[in-house]
Amino acid sequence: MLRRLLPDSRQPARMVVFGFGLAVLVGTALLLLPVASTSGTPTNWVTALFTATSAVCVTGLIVVDTAAHWSTFGELVVLGLIQIGGLGIMTLASLLGLLVTRRLGLRMQRTAQTETKSLDLGDVRSVIAGVIMVSLTVETLTAAALTARFAIGYGQPLGHAGYFGVFHAVSAFNNAGFALYPNSLMRYATDPWVCVPVLVAIVIGGLGFPVLFGIGRRLRQRQRRLSLHARITLFTYGALVLLGTVTVTAFEWSNPETLGRFGIGGKLLAGVFHGITPRTAGFNTVEVGEMHPATLLVTDILMFIGGGSAGTAGGIKVTTFALLAFVIAAEVRGVPSVHVMGRKLPNGVQRQALTVVLLGVGMVIAATLTLLLLSPFGLDAVLFESISAFGTVGLSTGITADLPHAAQLVLVVLMFTGRLGPITLASALALRERGRRYELPEERPIVG
Repeated sequence: MLRRLLPDSRQPARMVVFGFGLAVLVGTALLLLPVASTSGTPTNWVTALFTATSAVCVTGLIVVDTAAHWSTFGELVVLGLIQIGGLGIMTLASLLGLLVTRRLGLRMQRTAQTETKSLDLGDVRSVIAGVIMVSLTVETLTAAALTARFAIGYGQPLGHAGYFGVFHAVSAFNNAGFALYPNSLMRYATDPWVCVPVLVAIVIGGLGFPVLFGIGRRLRQRQRRLSLHARITLFTYGALVLLGTVTVTAFEWSNPETLGRFGIGGKLLAGVFHGITPRTAGFNTVEVGEMHPATLLVTDILMFIGGGSAGTAGGIKVTTFALLAFVIAAEVRGVPSVHVMGRKLPNGVQRQALTVVLLGVGMVIAATLTLLLLSPFGLDAVLFESISAFGTVGLSTGITADLPHAAQLVLVVLMFTGRLGPITLASALALRERGRRYELPEERPIVG
């Protein structure tokens, strides 16, 4: 009976969904315990489920203040779920990517001598060890920097500073956005000794383990070239960070409710912070709900795109966005095939990218329409909330806690599918790719 309930191990995408679903259920059960709340009474099941899903999916949307509602035990449960979610996403996505690469490599290149159809034990150990080493190293260094700043710069007791440093370091690297302050990191908006370590952890976690591994290998073997995936990710990620920083800083420069109340240095620091945090980090140093509508729209776009593949960031991923841009550019030029950085893109990859994007758009539209029907809030706020949940960002205009339970459950589903959907869908499509034995007569319908 139990074997029937468990997913088929030959279907890795199903295993991923099952594993994360189980983590959400266990986290919900722990947060329902009376000891998890500061009041000592059981928490509402919707609140517990929402928080557990947000933590496991490293989103950061909250319906109750983390420090005020949850006890130390509850905070540690949230922290553990964030760590499990971040490590799980990076590990499983990296393994799925390696599995896809090897299967397609065998099929297309016919190099059976050097490629295998499945991952061997050495590959699995290498990926898991690499992910854990990178995660713990970055989190430790970030926690040390934040602890020193909290203790020396703000006079916090060392134990308190260490606890806050570790919590925010783990949350930053995993792009979770959970904070132990009621207004996120707004009190540190002009403090580079807090903001910069957080931003560095966000970027490293958001690039993805394959890119980090490629950079490390490139530094050790100077003659080795970065993979196409790594080059596309780094270029697109950097371009989007620059675009986000410039637009947020320009649009909010004179807004007295956001950047307008800071000096030039503070404006630039906050502008950079909010140019990076839509990569799915979720922290904020200014009031998002007071931003100009144009800034919110730009943030919507950045949140939907997200960060790097096989990392802690969500969204459709920067590589998916870049691939579609390359396809469009080739089509506009009338080129029959898509060439990028000295390589040709397979037709199957182009179709997979298009599928992921269109399904993502459909999910956001469906969720936005549902939230509009279930809540009294306007389109700007609801759309922002939907994209934030789908992209596992965690930024909010402040309406999350005021949504009815039915609307919060919609966000729970959106966070879960948004976190796992692009990964499992892309891998499932790639692993199911097969040749066609015949072709039907060709006929072109009218486009446009």
